[in-house]
Amino acid sequence: MTGTGPAAQHIDTTRPHPARVYDWFLGGKDNYPVDERLGRQIAAVDGGGALRAARANRAFMHRVTRALAEDGIRQFLDIGTGIPTEPNLHRIAQSVAPDARVVYVDNDPIVLAHAGALLRGTPEGVTEYVQADARDPRGILEQAARVLDLGRPVALSLIALLHFVTDEDGAREVVSTLVDALAPGSCLVLSMMTADFEPENVEQGIAAYAAGGVTLVARSRDEVAAFFEGLDLLAPGVAPVDAWRGEPSPDEAAPVSLYGAVGRKP
Repeated sequence: MTGTGPAAQHIDTTRPHPARVYDWFLGGKDNYPVDERLGRQIAAVDGGGALRAARANRAFMHRVTRALAEDGIRQFLDIGTGIPTEPNLHRIAQSVAPDARVVYVDNDPIVLAHAGALLRGTPEGVTEYVQADARDPRGILEQAARVLDLGRPVALSLIALLHFVTDEDGAREVVSTLVDALAPGSCLVLSMMTADFEPENVEQGIAAYAAGGVTLVARSRDEVAAFFEGLDLLAPGVAPVDAWRGEPSPDEAAPVSLYGAVGRKP
């Protein structure tokens, strides 16, 4: 299947973009000097916390996707996909369940440019890319329903996305609209920035992003947990991403300032 959306859009290389900065943190090549400059500025002021968080977040996504596929989920809706890295979500899901169906969603033209890589999945499964904005959940659901059966369980992944959406911009409403449309047995997967562990470093990182024109919001553990209201949290609940069924950093002086959690819809 082919990606949905405009065939070509202008990629603005004069301003940093979160997906490209994240790509730089992961050691990728799909970023521009403006993104690298911001990445280096953030790494310089936060003691390398953003680098640690990006890598730990990627590993969290891998563990969660594998766990949910092993638990029987065969449909995945990944919003805020970002620039693909190997192995991407569909590789993990389809390595467990070759018939898994995956829909990726992003609004960045550079991700659209890489949609071909995203769409290379197993013959038995389906991978699709939709170009849409996370702030339009109903539009996303309408397009995703062409590939996914929303009457059956879906793993909804909002990985490192919602700290770019403030409460005033409707972060809670985005999540509730999406979750309400999913069948019982579906799972919500979140990871989100927090200032609970390194408040000064995180605030400096937020300020660096703001200087580059990007808004970020850090949330407390209780604020992250609030997104799972009405859902059954899977063990270990809301935890730093490296501690979610993984091995937390042995260096207590270098915490990962991202919470992760998974909740199942009853």
